[in-house]
Amino acid sequence: MKKSPSSMAFNKVLVKRIFGFTTPYKKKFRLAVFLSIFLALLAPIRPMLIQITLNKGISQHAASIFFHGPGGFIIELTIIQILLLMVETATRFYFTYSTASLGQSVVKDLRNITFSKIIRYPLKQFDSTPIGTLTTRTINDIESVNDVFSDGFIPIIADLLSILSVLLYMFYIDWKITLVCLLPFPILIIATYIFKESVNISFTKVRNAISNLNAFVQEHLTGIAVIQAFAAEKRENEKFTAINKEHRDANIKAIFAYAVFFPVVELVSAVSIGLLVWWAARQSSFLPAEQSMNIAGIVTSFILCLNLLFRPLRMIADKFNVLQMGLIASERVFKVLDNLDERQINNFNHSSDEEPPLVIKGNIEFRHVWFSYQEEQYVLRNISFKVNAGQTIAIVGNTGSGKTTIASLINRLYPIDKGSIFIDEKDINNININCLRSHISVVLQDVFLFAGSIIDNLTLRNPEISMQDVVYATNLIGIHDFILSLPGGYDYNVMERGATLSMGQRQLLSFARAILYNPSILILDEATSSIDSESEMLIQHAIDKIIHGRTSIVIAHRLSTIKKADNIIVLEKGEIAEMGNHETLFAQKGQYFNLCETQFAENADKSG
Repeated sequence: MKKSPSSMAFNKVLVKRIFGFTTPYKKKFRLAVFLSIFLALLAPIRPMLIQITLNKGISQHAASIFFHGPGGFIIELTIIQILLLMVETATRFYFTYSTASLGQSVVKDLRNITFSKIIRYPLKQFDSTPIGTLTTRTINDIESVNDVFSDGFIPIIADLLSILSVLLYMFYIDWKITLVCLLPFPILIIATYIFKESVNISFTKVRNAISNLNAFVQEHLTGIAVIQAFAAEKRENEKFTAINKEHRDANIKAIFAYAVFFPVVELVSAVSIGLLVWWAARQSSFLPAEQSMNIAGIVTSFILCLNLLFRPLRMIADKFNVLQMGLIASERVFKVLDNLDERQINNFNHSSDEEPPLVIKGNIEFRHVWFSYQEEQYVLRNISFKVNAGQTIAIVGNTGSGKTTIASLINRLYPIDKGSIFIDEKDINNININCLRSHISVVLQDVFLFAGSIIDNLTLRNPEISMQDVVYATNLIGIHDFILSLPGGYDYNVMERGATLSMGQRQLLSFARAILYNPSILILDEATSSIDSESEMLIQHAIDKIIHGRTSIVIAHRLSTIKKADNIIVLEKGEIAEMGNHETLFAQKGQYFNLCETQFAENADKSG
């Protein structure tokens, strides 16, 4: 399939962008280009030396410069060929090493940039993009970009220069024999084109299948508890088998293309050599004996030249496919890099990092805020409320009413559609996002702990947090002694997602993590819903201490945890249904009263 001019122009832009990453490694790049040219110049020298050996050393007994006696000229040429082989071997080693080293250097930089970009994606991006797909982009696709250098542009250029150099030598020696040898080449060109297109389609399918496999495995290993709880192993395994079959089939089609192409190349090579021998035999029958020996030298030299031609030609189609897959992979990576991250969306000003951190007191005000995860499907409608610094506000409501969404908007995890949010009378869109979030701590219902030590999970490797601060926070929560009882204490490995700890223990650790950052604003999103009554008492005791002087947003199903709040907001289908303190709302016998009655009835049933 021919590419359109616009597509070709796009590829030029893509190639230019890829090679832009070689700028810090100009010396490696120039060395690789120089070595490719040098190897091309070396290519026809050995066949030429063989021809000289046969024509002059054997038939004409030419005299040697350094060696006397019979065979001295041949010994001299043999030594030259050995030295030439050593130079060519060393050059090819440095060429292979320099191109691979250049590729790996680019891959390292590109992977760092891509990961840095992804972790700054707005959450909305993760809502629509499978984690496995982003994993594929960061690992597999970027690794394929290395092939653009190690098996792509520069090696292909080196092979083409080598082919050109050998062809020029062959035409120089005898253009008629060269044309005879090249008679089967149209067959090879057609076979190469068909092979390239076939393998390209197969490799595209392989790459897509790998992306689907990564996304599927990532999602299902994360949700393995649900799969096992519902005995869904067999059904999910069948889905995986189907995706894996697509991967296998695509690979088999590529293998079939290789299995057909390489024998065709060998066949064309054999035909070329056969035509060469036929032509040489036909010519030598009309020549004297001395000139016939010259024909033998030319034939031997041309056989070596044909091997030098077919060896790169046999691999060049494969290299074009590898190059194409590298370009496709780089295009996917660049799409990740071209997505807007939080710095771009929020007009992040890098110079603001040098400014003194903004002091946030904790006054929060929502003014007619509308928000939707999907366009026009509003989750919040015309939300307006105000929280003074140091106050505690509770947000309650049925599942899906928008409680967690409000918390997400305060620290700008999502941009609002309409209205404004102010902190200390400043629009949050005009506050440096890193500065804003450094003054807000969040404790979520679904606690995420990274594989690693407890100390790393508490501090998130922030060097500004001392061990003394950590011990203070854990003592405040009442888990210091528990941590010391674990093997290794604060160096205990909690494994991926904190698998070695109970839900309550993970929740307590997340609470200590929030306290460590000494926030002006504390958001507790269902922070006590996953722990037992004893742990809740520990947290409730700690909450009474840490909310003093801080603005606190408490989202909870357990109404017992929000009775002390200065103000309570009751949400219903994304709108504020009621607002006031516990006594006022309970006396109104409205939505809040009904929530209390429902929960008290549930608690009575459980206790009964």
